[in-house]
Amino acid sequence: MSLSIWFSLFTICLLGAISPGPSLAMVIKHSLAGGRANGLATSWAHATGIGLYALLSMLGLAVIFHQLPLLFNIISYAGAAYLAYLGVNALRSKGGIAAKLESGTRVSVFQSAKEGFLVSILSPKIALFFAALFSPFVAEVHQVSGKMLMVATPWLVDGLWYTLIACLLSNVHFLEKLRSKAMWIDRLSGLSLIFLALYILKTV
Repeated sequence: MSLSIWFSLFTICLLGAISPGPSLAMVIKHSLAGGRANGLATSWAHATGIGLYALLSMLGLAVIFHQLPLLFNIISYAGAAYLAYLGVNALRSKGGIAAKLESGTRVSVFQSAKEGFLVSILSPKIALFFAALFSPFVAEVHQVSGKMLMVATPWLVDGLWYTLIACLLSNVHFLEKLRSKAMWIDRLSGLSLIFLALYILKTV
């Protein structure tokens, strides 16, 4: 893989990672509720889902979705339902993130990892991202080493970006500044998840 092709891939992956959405909301939620360990578990479980999509793209994800649109619809509906479920739970929570901050209650690291993985693997937005934008790079790379780098790049970019977010949110001084806004983060995260679910259903 040439440096110019890799840099183009890196840039696209970075833009996809830093764009706000349910993934960021999920990392914020678990970092605030459980601290750095939960935030890191969410971050790298999410990155694992991203890496899996990258691997599937190498195996012909775009072709599969093009030939089997029903499969894409199933993933879309499943992803929308899961995002709506997370959003409703956030809105119905009694105190939400703010209550967890005050009481010191922690969610399990396994639960954080599970939600981080599911929010990435069930996101039709991410599936469409790889099918539409990642696949053209497949035609440019033929060596095994280059293909391995294509899978590793989005995995590392996603994992490292959300690791940065999790570490910032687990910092005591930074966290104190967010305590008064924790309830708003909880509510806005819930609304963003629900609105995204509705948008997905509208476009399917």
